[in-house]
Amino acid sequence: MRMKALIACIIVLALAGCGHPTGVMTPIAVTAATPKTPRVEMLVATTREPSGNRATLFTGERSPRAHLTEIVVSLPPGRKAGEVQWPQRLPPDPAADFAVTRVSEIDTIQAGRAWVRQHLIAGHALVFVHGFNNKYEDSVFRLAQIVHDSGMQATPVLFTWPSRAKLRDYEYDKESTNYSRTALEQTLRILAQDPSVKEITVLGHSMGTWLTMEALRQMGIRDGHVNGKIRNVILASPDIDIQVFAKQFVEMGKPAPKFTIFVSQDDRALAFSSLITGKVSRLGAIDPSREPYRSRLDEAGITAIDLTQVKTGDNLNHGKFAESPEVVQLIGQRLMTGQTLTDSTISLGDGVAAVVGGTARTVGAAAAAPLAIAEQSVAQPSTTDVSQTLQADPQSRPVAY
Repeated sequence: MRMKALIACIIVLALAGCGHPTGVMTPIAVTAATPKTPRVEMLVATTREPSGNRATLFTGERSPRAHLTEIVVSLPPGRKAGEVQWPQRLPPDPAADFAVTRVSEIDTIQAGRAWVRQHLIAGHALVFVHGFNNKYEDSVFRLAQIVHDSGMQATPVLFTWPSRAKLRDYEYDKESTNYSRTALEQTLRILAQDPSVKEITVLGHSMGTWLTMEALRQMGIRDGHVNGKIRNVILASPDIDIQVFAKQFVEMGKPAPKFTIFVSQDDRALAFSSLITGKVSRLGAIDPSREPYRSRLDEAGITAIDLTQVKTGDNLNHGKFAESPEVVQLIGQRLMTGQTLTDSTISLGDGVAAVVGGTARTVGAAAAAPLAIAEQSVAQPSTTDVSQTLQADPQSRPVAY
């Protein structure tokens, strides 16, 4: 039965990964006739190996040094929020497709700092770390979609690590996150050292949440705590062993950033990860309203948002944080600016639940009116308490799919 479940999950994953064109990183020619479209300018830091080809820019192999690139992405007008409109043919049509309009290599850290100062929005930087099975262009287009659809007021910085974007290379991808953790830590340090940058939010997805936690842990071990400018950390569908996360959380030191996690018990990608890692429960698949998770989230001061009932076009139920218009707007307008769900009424649609201060509430149209979630003070846990935070429930089982 386990083998049948594994095969079924692999088939779903394979189908979900089909259809992405190659060669989309070649910038289109912008002329007077080019439609006026929304555009997202981003700084991209990567530990990928350069491809030597303008159409792809970088491969899934590992580079001995990090590279910086400025990329501008055009988004088609009138598009449906939450979706990435991949071109069906090349060159892309900016009236209907996502299209790259500019690519500029940045060859020094000083030039990268200058780019940040020139493009800084409200003193706030967003660092996005993508997940498993992503090509370079996948992460570029996804960040452009998140930035545009969320309406966030922040400068986007993408950190993309060497993923081969093949299902059979799960272990290679995982080791690539370890390979890249010092580079991500250095990227965060460089941003934090800039006096013009007042606040940094880190948004990690899937396997990228492991890389995020490892970089923050390294920073905490070196300095005793995470840099104070890193105010908010958002982990979407975190593909992390629950017990390992608890240790990472402790070892990054105090004071820690404000943590928010997005979870979903119907996440098929995390079910696949659980199966191939020895049936170990993943943080992104817990039910945060259930003990012992509820109490231990409270002890750690971590907000969990349960998206199990949210429906999107994602067959894996793994990208809800970006594909639900309401959820991505919640990230851009509230969570990444430090406004937790405890200080206003919100509506996210049927069945979305938040666990704040140990209290689980359903948020949205399922209630007669949007529910206010009363703020409760969360005591800072002791090291002994947090070392047991989020330990796996012995009765838990891998997510069914």
